[in-house]
Amino acid sequence: MRIQGQRSVRTSAIVIYLAGASLLLAQPARKRDLASLGQLSESFQALAHRVSPSVVKVLSLGYRPPDEDDETESQAARQPSSGSGTIVDSNGYIVTNAHVVMGAERVQVLLPVPLDQTIPKRSTLKPKGRMLRAEVVGLDVETDIAVLKVPTTGLPALELGDSDSVEQGELVLALGSPLGLENSVSMGVVSSTARQLRPEDAMMYLQTDAPINPGNSGGPLVDAAGRVIGINTLLYSQSGGNEGIGFAAPSNVVRAVFEQIRQHRRVIRIDLGVETQTVTPLLASGWNLPQTWGVVVTDVIEDGPAEKASIEIGDMIASVNGKTMENARMLSSSLFRPGGDKVRLEILRGSQRFSVTVPAVEKLLDPERLAAVITSGQLAVPQLGILAVDLTPKITNMLTTARAEKGVLVAGRAAEGPFMEGTLRTGDIIYSVNRQGITSVDDLRNVMGKIKAGDPVAVQVERGGKLLFIAFEMP
Repeated sequence: MRIQGQRSVRTSAIVIYLAGASLLLAQPARKRDLASLGQLSESFQALAHRVSPSVVKVLSLGYRPPDEDDETESQAARQPSSGSGTIVDSNGYIVTNAHVVMGAERVQVLLPVPLDQTIPKRSTLKPKGRMLRAEVVGLDVETDIAVLKVPTTGLPALELGDSDSVEQGELVLALGSPLGLENSVSMGVVSSTARQLRPEDAMMYLQTDAPINPGNSGGPLVDAAGRVIGINTLLYSQSGGNEGIGFAAPSNVVRAVFEQIRQHRRVIRIDLGVETQTVTPLLASGWNLPQTWGVVVTDVIEDGPAEKASIEIGDMIASVNGKTMENARMLSSSLFRPGGDKVRLEILRGSQRFSVTVPAVEKLLDPERLAAVITSGQLAVPQLGILAVDLTPKITNMLTTARAEKGVLVAGRAAEGPFMEGTLRTGDIIYSVNRQGITSVDDLRNVMGKIKAGDPVAVQVERGGKLLFIAFEMP
């Protein structure tokens, strides 16, 4: 019994010792976890401090949509609005969204105070920065990118990263001036690396859950190294506020647009004279195509570059200037920035594979050319979220086709319009709404002003020389 009792005491002592040891071991683990969390927090603080001096507030004064709640105000009013911008070149070049400055008569940029000139005592309130008048060097409506230039040098520019290497789930920071509150930062992840808002849309966005609100437009989306991987562009929202679905223009697209606008003051796109779509397995099976992915030619424009190069309907475009084409969006992107006066295409026709060279013919109707004809008196149709102009002889001459002499041309997207998937596009000509003829922007505003939220809307438009109806419910 005594031996058993000694064993029992010894056993209890061992249990108590092990329990105490585990508690002692657990304590440093908690401390290590807290230390790691603190280091992560400090890393994000350092990143925000490094990036913030390169993020500016953009103030524009121009004609914006009238207040929908004010029944006495039916015309576009001259009023200020704000957005964000990203310094991408130390010589005064700033990238923002086209919708932030489109239609503006005056654009100003608020530069933040450099870190080495802040108040010595770390005051909670920082001094205001410099306000400079900015020149709109050029804008591109299709990608919603604009380039500004301010008369100063030595600015802290951010590096444009490689958006093609961005991974889903990657941590990012979104910076800008949401709702006019400059120098704001939010954190999130990359929700998707390739998000189209419409099928076959040439523009592909990075999707993020980092809070993006009105006013963030034009600010940078940066990775953990402080590189710009996207420019915050828009949000998808049913409430008007952030719901965790934001979109940023990929940095590789931004870089191409910036370089072209800086050199040519506009973006030059190539017109092959074909209509294309992405190959699907079902389409490949039905047409006996040699592969279940790629780009197929669905139409060839008469007397266009493709027809002159003997390209036929049903041909597959395998590559452009040596770059493999996986889908129709890649084809559009490849023709986005010309590399000379010729474009080399590799064609698959049945079992045949051959190359053709077509001239690099510029598109006759580019969105930025439409933006140039926007005047202050003819601007916004807020219910549709568009900027529109009357169809005049000057504009008709810019169009390759126009079925009628009267109508309304969609010239761009309004600064604060609603997001309606699959509806109107830049270049559409509106002829009627719910069977009511439209001959001017005033007609369109009057008709849309009588339509309430939830009402069905059927808009007759001409798109690419073809008439169609676009139906949707008013948001």
